[in-house]
Order: sequence, then structure tokens, then C-alpha cells
Amino acid sequence: MSSNGAPVVRLDHVWKRFKLGERRKGITTKGTLSGRVTTALERSGLKSGGGDPVGNIWALADVSFDVHDGEAVGIIGPNGSGKSTSLKLISRITDPWSGTVKTKGRVGSLIEIKSGIHPELTGRENTYLYGAILGLSRKDIRRRFDEIVEFAELGRFMDTPVKRYSSGMEVRLGFSVAVHLEPDILLIDEVLSVGDEAFQRRCLERMDLLRDRGQTIVFVSHVLPDVARLCRRVVYLDRATIRADGPADDVIALYLRDVEEGLL
Repeated sequence: MSSNGAPVVRLDHVWKRFKLGERRKGITTKGTLSGRVTTALERSGLKSGGGDPVGNIWALADVSFDVHDGEAVGIIGPNGSGKSTSLKLISRITDPWSGTVKTKGRVGSLIEIKSGIHPELTGRENTYLYGAILGLSRKDIRRRFDEIVEFAELGRFMDTPVKRYSSGMEVRLGFSVAVHLEPDILLIDEVLSVGDEAFQRRCLERMDLLRDRGQTIVFVSHVLPDVARLCRRVVYLDRATIRADGPADDVIALYLRDVEEGLL
């Protein structure tokens, strides 16, 4: 499905896999809690024969779709369907196993609570760091700084290290920075569910405003009314492939039918 704008995100026959049971080289769990738990499971027999430790799981399998300039596109689907992986590929957090992912313009993302946030830095320092990553000058960031603080409601905490923030405070900072530093493409994942009801409502209102201004948005959520409110188009992923891609109301209705019929 296309729109009038030019493509600013393109996934072309993308495959992404993860290896089951993979451990990073040079890291040992001996003597750690996780190591002791692993040893106990092995001794109990619960781990022996329990799956293929060298097998692969496909997070995305031959997935292709475009997002056009000015579109607000939702991505829905059950857990493990490839939604968050798609956003991580678009934001270059990870690379595809095969296929290509292309973007045009600056990409701002709030994919995980801590994504783009350094716990040892203060809220102020994180704001300037995020802006620098997006290619903004200190003058540009300073011009937007007061709006960021006001929206996040973190005025007296902006010079406190983020490691002392609650999860909700981290999300408020991350979202406020992401939307006020005006990336060309804004990626938002489920993390908004961490915030309280009032903040979630303000976030949705802000995204409504950005959409109406022509901001390109890719929004992943299990809260289907929010997806329907924000997005005119929805991509439905299931078992690492695209089940449907089309008008939001039609695709959401298909997803709900699949849930009702026990197909997911």
C-alpha cells in the first residue's frame, strides 16, 4: 500500500534470525546466579534434550514494506511476530541476516525503555547526547530544551543521573526528547505502556499533532484503539511474515478475527 509521499523507509526481502541458546564468547556464567541455575537445571534433567541449542529462530522471514514520507503506520501482531525486530532494523540497532533496510532522513526512536539513554548521565546530558546523535547543534537543542523539560515534567530532576529515575521517568524523558528534537522518522514501541494514564494520553495527543503536521511515524502497540486512532495504515505481522498490509480498520478487524478464531 502506498501514499503520496516518497518512501523514507524500505524493507526489501528482509530476513532476520537469532540463534537459540547462543552465548557471547568470552562470557562465563560459572559462579554467578545464572550459572548456578543453569547447573541445577542440567542436573535435574530439565535442560537435556530440551530443544536444539544450535537451532535458529526466524524473527522476520522475507518481509518487504515501505513507509512513505508523512505516513503514520502501525505494526501489530502477537508477541514474537517480529514487530520490535522491524523497528530495531529500521533504527540500525541490529542488521538483517539477508535483504536490505533503507531509510532517508534522521531516525529518532523510543524502542526500549533505556534505548538511547545512558544511566550514568543526567537528564540534561542525555538530551544533548541524543540531539548530537541526530546531528543537531547545541544551539538547536538549547532552543528546544525548555519544551522537552516541560513536557517530561522532570524540571528538578534534569541534573540527576538517569540511573536514579523510575521507569516511568525514563520513558517521559525518552519520549519528550524523541518528539521535540524533530527527527524525520519517529519510531515508537510499546514502551508508552510504562507511563501513567495521564502521560499516555499526552503522548497520544502529541503524536496526533505530529501526524497532522506530516511527521513520518511507525508505531508498534498491542493497544489497538491507539493504533486505529493514530494510523491510517497498518502492517500485521504473524510468525515473522506479513499477514496483511492495508487500511487500519480492515487490518485490525482481520487481526481480531484471527484472535477470536484461535489462529494466533
